[in-house]
Amino acid sequence: MATSLREYRAKIKSTQSMKKITRAMELIAASRIVKAQQQAAAATPYARELTRAVSALATFGHVDHKLLTENPEPKRAAVLVIASDRGLAGSYSSAVLKESERLVEKLHAEGKEVDTYVTGRKAEAYFRFRQRPVVQSWTGFSDHPTYADAREVGDALTAAFLIDPDDPETGDPAREVDELHVVFTRFRSMISQTPEVIRLLPLEVIEGEEAPENGEVHPLYEFEPSASEVLDALLPKYVNHRLYFCFLQAAASELAARQQAMKNATDNAEDLIQKYTRIANQARQAGITQEISEIVGGANALADATAGSE
Repeated sequence: MATSLREYRAKIKSTQSMKKITRAMELIAASRIVKAQQQAAAATPYARELTRAVSALATFGHVDHKLLTENPEPKRAAVLVIASDRGLAGSYSSAVLKESERLVEKLHAEGKEVDTYVTGRKAEAYFRFRQRPVVQSWTGFSDHPTYADAREVGDALTAAFLIDPDDPETGDPAREVDELHVVFTRFRSMISQTPEVIRLLPLEVIEGEEAPENGEVHPLYEFEPSASEVLDALLPKYVNHRLYFCFLQAAASELAARQQAMKNATDNAEDLIQKYTRIANQARQAGITQEISEIVGGANALADATAGSE
């Protein structure tokens, strides 16, 4: 019984240590969510004005650009999967990976080949374990992305989309990408984060500028030196900023999922501590009762022996 009591006391001590760790991780994640939300809010005005500029170019510039041109017969699609670098975030990474699998199945059903790009060690390990090729991966910034990270990823994806198969130096028909999809997790609230898929390229203008009712086109912007050159400069920035928005949403979702997971772990540790404490108390009481019974039994036996000898 004493051995059992020592075991329960050791379990209580180890569970208390684990509770301190999960509680600290919960508080850290909760504090970092606020910063992630502030970053997303700060990036919104720039994104809105950039979207308006691209919309005006697409509507009034009358310029053909590969990033805006729909391929009538797409053959290859690139998929960027945004997952986490670390675990202890509940089902955050598994949910986005399942969503990416559904997207890949859909693209294959449409007769398209798929190139996979990933961010986050969890996604990298997922595809490596299944021995599935990954064109390029980025890690180390899943819960604290910067615009520089988004620009690095965006430049690589844009370059893959802009491959010229007729160029003898850089052209590679086998790697020519006709579509680019991004799988990320959208932050809706502290208890709700949902995996989502957006088609990033060819670019779908979200917000358009309408011409005046009298039929005369008076765009909001003047394009200098030309609409084509302005479009060449703006479109990569637009792609990079949309990726940055996806990274910020994913970071907030990851931190929220980790905060909730650590809260659940802390609550479970508290329940275990109460359970082990109750069992340990019962074991201690049983041990004391047994010792008292043995003492009383020994005293009675001694008394009987003394009375018999007299």
